[in-house]
Amino acid sequence: MVAMRFLTKSGLIRPLNFRFVSSSAHLHQELQLAEPPPPPQTPLPPNPSSGSPLYKDNWRNATISDYPAVDTAAIPVNLGFLRLNSTAQLQSLSQMLDANGLMDQFAQWMTLKRWADVKQLFELWIKCLDNHGKPNKPDVNLYNQYLQANLKMRATAGQLLDLIMQMDDFGIVPNTASFNIVLKAMQQAGEFVAAEKLIERMLETGQEYKDSLPDDESYDSVIGALLNVNQIDRALKYIDLTLSSGYMLSMDAFLGCVRSCVKNGRLDTLVSVIERCKKMDQNKSLCPPWHACNYIADVAMQSDNSNLTYCALEFMAKWIARGELATPAVHLSVAEGLVVSALVTAGRTRNLKLLDGSWAILKRSLRQKKIPNPESYLGKLYAHANSGNLQKAFNTLHEFETGYGNSTIEDGENLFSPFYSLNPLVLACSKKGFRTLDLVYHQLENLSRANLPYKSIAALNCIILGCANIWDLDRAYQTFASIGDIFGLSPDIHSYNALICAFGKLGKRDEAVKVFEHFTGLGVSPNVDTYSLLVDAHLVMRDPKAALAVIDDLINAGHEPSKEMLKKVRRRCVREMDYESDEKVESVARQFKIRMGSELRRNLLFDLEFATDYS
Repeated sequence: MVAMRFLTKSGLIRPLNFRFVSSSAHLHQELQLAEPPPPPQTPLPPNPSSGSPLYKDNWRNATISDYPAVDTAAIPVNLGFLRLNSTAQLQSLSQMLDANGLMDQFAQWMTLKRWADVKQLFELWIKCLDNHGKPNKPDVNLYNQYLQANLKMRATAGQLLDLIMQMDDFGIVPNTASFNIVLKAMQQAGEFVAAEKLIERMLETGQEYKDSLPDDESYDSVIGALLNVNQIDRALKYIDLTLSSGYMLSMDAFLGCVRSCVKNGRLDTLVSVIERCKKMDQNKSLCPPWHACNYIADVAMQSDNSNLTYCALEFMAKWIARGELATPAVHLSVAEGLVVSALVTAGRTRNLKLLDGSWAILKRSLRQKKIPNPESYLGKLYAHANSGNLQKAFNTLHEFETGYGNSTIEDGENLFSPFYSLNPLVLACSKKGFRTLDLVYHQLENLSRANLPYKSIAALNCIILGCANIWDLDRAYQTFASIGDIFGLSPDIHSYNALICAFGKLGKRDEAVKVFEHFTGLGVSPNVDTYSLLVDAHLVMRDPKAALAVIDDLINAGHEPSKEMLKKVRRRCVREMDYESDEKVESVARQFKIRMGSELRRNLLFDLEFATDYS
């Protein structure tokens, strides 16, 4: 008993239910095991009048799965006669269904992706007899469902062609949908040669049997198969056939064309495809996804393809227009950095159409909530200047000054510097010599006397530096003097720097120094460009010591010398054999941790000995 109590408490055995024979404590009691409870009885089926889902129309149908409302757990396990195997169900269905019922059954199973059942039921159905005792005969639509099921079960194109050949046994002529299933299998397998042959056969047979002519899905499969193997030229043939037949080029085919053309560097071919689509009414609405538009624009700008860039921006404009018409409105915006790149591309390629389109889509994206960034204005100015349209370039400069003339943004001083941001305008003014410079100057002078006078110190600075670029000191000085005498403006630091540049290029160092002393006496602070121009003026006169003195003044003013400036001074020290100044240049470079590098290639050219003795 002690061991029994220990095992019971420890859980090694479970306590048994004991029943005492007598209820008296003085009688002898014997332990007996309790009888197990009786097994539960099998419940009856539900009452038909209770509305159970088991008692619906056609309740004798073995396909219980046709009634999704019926829970299989509600069917008692003991009713095993309701659980028929799949083969028996299919055999029963094949004997009961006619062609229309079979089509409806296929529609349900295809939604559930029961392709194996579709295939097996069709094969059983054609072996059965109809109500008239004749073999079941499918039509072309029913047979196409059978072909579709085989395609989904990864049947090869050869197997599908064999099944199409068997359509003759039923007196069926394959139509376009039948061939499209085979073309889809060929596209998946990469059999582009067979796909071409099949669609050519469809074109031939379509002359007699119109129902077998290729449609947009047929061409889409062949185009996709050809583009997957980079057969662009052969794919273009079927793209032309698609468009000429009045069909719309599918988005998958278009994106495949984009990928293939980009991969093979055939951007002009892609432009031609887009232009062909624009000419067809069915394809005017063609518009790739937003991310694809950005991708096309990025690739086009990297390759300086202005026409493709314009097409990408045109697609984006369509998306913006669709978003504005939507309910609720979706406000899409093109990234301003992308527009700046497009403006620069327009400037490099001199494409005014791209220039106008880029600026229009930028203004539409901003929606008058803010003005464009300085980079956008400079990109537009560069495009106009590089295209030779000086009038629009100066108009852009006027807009730029209106928006940022009094700006306090960081590095705002260089926004209107003729040496950097406005240098494209300087080069455009001096491209044809003094003729263009005089023309621009007189136009500015006339504008200053208009009813709404326009006076721009930045524009005059561009003319001064343009005169310096053509080595015309007199025109540069006269333009500088007219700033105060005619226009009534005060020269800024860029005006003085442009004049110093003009003096320095002609070797008039002393005059350049006097200009420096003049404006510093007026309280105008020099910038890094001022010191750099003075260094160049001293180096032209072969005076590296004076140049180093200017570098010392630059350092004392809180600026850092550039690597290019130090290399120019060191080069002059070597030419003049001024080794003391050379060591000082190296010291300054170490002070500012500038790696000067070597100039072996330049020294080789300098050490060449040119002989005149050709004998």
